[in-house]
Amino acid sequence: QVQLVESGGGLVQAGGSLRLSCAASGRTFSSYDMGWFRQAPGKEREFLAAISWSGGNTYYADSVKGRFTISRDNAKKTVYLQMNSLKPEDTAVYYCAAAPIATMVRGEADYWGQGTQVTVSS
Repeated sequence: QVQLVESGGGLVQAGGSLRLSCAASGRTFSSYDMGWFRQAPGKEREFLAAISWSGGNTYYADSVKGRFTISRDNAKKTVYLQMNSLKPEDTAVYYCAAAPIATMVRGEADYWGQGTQVTVSS
């Protein structure tokens, strides 16, 4: 079992940056691949990025590649999403998730956080 709590969302101007954090509880965090998703109003949930349990492999959706960076600190049981060059279309609720990477790339996950709102103003 893994419990996930996101933080770091907020209001930012276009072109700005935010770093989201996801704190996990549970003894098996370091054995899970982790990822980030988002869901904008009226849209389907979108896979953004994933990182392997060791941190050695990362995967990104084309929509955020080059702007967002996923990382993790297994000692702190935390996964991060650094978001740069933010655009108004990045406005959404951002969710942390845990699951095998292949599962997350399909848009699914075994465990979800409660989400954190990111709003990018133009």
